[in-house]
Amino acid sequence: MDPKSFLDQNKQKRLDELFTFLKFPSVSAKSEHKKDVLACAEWLKGHLSEMGIESKIMPTGGHPVVFGSKIGSSEKLTLLYYGHYDVQPPEPLELWKTAPFEPIVDGEYILARGATDDKGQLFTHLKALEAYLATGTELPVNIKLLIEGEEESGAENLANFVKNNTELLKADIVVVSDSSQFGKDQPAVTFGLRGVAFVEVKVTGPNRDLHSGGFGGAVPNPVNELAKIIGAMHDSDGRVLIDGFYDNVQPMTDWEKRQFAQLPFDESELLQSVGCKGFHGEKGYTVYEQVWSRPTLDINGITGGYQGEGGKTIIPSWASCKITMRLVPDQEPGEICDKFEKYVRKICPDYVDFEITKHGGAGAVVVPTEGPWLEAAGRAIKAGFGIEPVYKKEGGSIPVVGTFKSVLGLDTLLLGWGQNGDNAHSPNERFSLIDFERGCYSALALIDELAKVEAG
Repeated sequence: MDPKSFLDQNKQKRLDELFTFLKFPSVSAKSEHKKDVLACAEWLKGHLSEMGIESKIMPTGGHPVVFGSKIGSSEKLTLLYYGHYDVQPPEPLELWKTAPFEPIVDGEYILARGATDDKGQLFTHLKALEAYLATGTELPVNIKLLIEGEEESGAENLANFVKNNTELLKADIVVVSDSSQFGKDQPAVTFGLRGVAFVEVKVTGPNRDLHSGGFGGAVPNPVNELAKIIGAMHDSDGRVLIDGFYDNVQPMTDWEKRQFAQLPFDESELLQSVGCKGFHGEKGYTVYEQVWSRPTLDINGITGGYQGEGGKTIIPSWASCKITMRLVPDQEPGEICDKFEKYVRKICPDYVDFEITKHGGAGAVVVPTEGPWLEAAGRAIKAGFGIEPVYKKEGGSIPVVGTFKSVLGLDTLLLGWGQNGDNAHSPNERFSLIDFERGCYSALALIDELAKVEAG
C-alpha cells in the first residue's frame, strides 16, 4: 500500500486519534493544568513512538518540549517540524456549545479547544509521516519534530532551548502550520511575518494627585502631556515621525506587489466585519501593503487619572501608555526602541519627568521568494486542496520563527490549513473536517515535493 492509499483508508482512525489529543486540557497558562500539560506531552511522545519516530520529552524552564526524529541518509534534506501541544484557556465556558475538551463533530466542523490552534493543524503533519512509516515506504527526507508546551503562555523558554540545542535541531527548512488560509477554500503560503517591539511610557508631574481648582492651569497635567507625545508620533499621512524609524526599511519588490494586487479585496465587507467607518493608514499603500509590509506604531492602552464612577476634579500625578511597533525586515527591535526613547526625550517638555520601559520584541522574517521553497510548498498545497495557493504575508509575529532564522539560520514555511473564522482563542474553536483532510494530503505531498530540493 502506498502512503496516499493509507490516508484514503484511515480517515476515521486519524479523526479518532485527533479527538484523543484534543481531550487533554493542556492549558499552559494555568498552574492548575500543569499535570494535564505533562500528560498531553506524555501521550504525544507515546504516539510518535508508536508511529516509529524516536521521541523523548525534554525539560525547559517551564513546560517540556516533545522532540522526535527519524534520520536516514545524511544526503537527504532534513525537515524540522514545529508546533505546540498547549492551548488557550477555554473561558468563558458558558459560551461554548459543548464542553471545550470533549470534541464533537458539529456539522462540517470539529469543535474543541485546540482544534485549529494548533493540535489539529500539527496533527496533519504527523498523519502524513505515519502514512509513510505504516506502509514501509522509505521517507525521502530526514525529519525532526520540535513540539512545545508554552506557545500560548509566552514561550519564554523556547528561545533558550533552541540556543542550547543547535546541533540537535540542525536542519534545512522549518515547517509550521499554525495559521490560516487566505479565505475559505483559498489556501495560502505565508512568506513573511512582521516583527514587533514593545515599550511603555510613563509621564509624571506632581508627586500626588492635586485639586484641579487649586492647581489647574499652573501645575503640568501628565495626561495632557502624554496626549501631546502620542499625538506627535504620526503625521497627517500616517507616517511615524520617530527620527530614523524608516532608515532600514526596504522597498517592496515588484513580485510582492503583484501577489498582493491579485488577492480579492472587498473594502465594504472588511469594514463591516470590524465595525469601522473607514480606513486610515499610511498614505500611498493598499490595505494589504499597510498591514503586511509596512512598519507601524500603535498605542495599545492609556492609563492615568481618575476613571471610576462619577467625577473627581484632579490633576493626576502620572499617566502611562503601552505601545507596540510592528516591524519589517532589517528593522532591529532594540535599535527601534532606542530611537523611540531618543525621540520622546526630544519632544517631552522638561517640566515633567518621563520613563520608558523597553520589553524587547522579535524581528521580522521573510522566506526567500526566489528559490525552491515556495514553489515546492505551492505544488504540495495544490495537490492537497486541488487549487493553486495564493502568496501572502501576515501582519502579526511568531517570535520562534525569528529565532529559527537568527539562531539556526533556517527559513520557515508557514502553511496554514485553518480559516480566519475558526475562533482560535475564542469560545467554540473549530477546524473544518474538509480542511483537516486537505491538510493531511497537502502535508503528504509536501514531503515528496521538498525531497526534490537539494539538501544543504
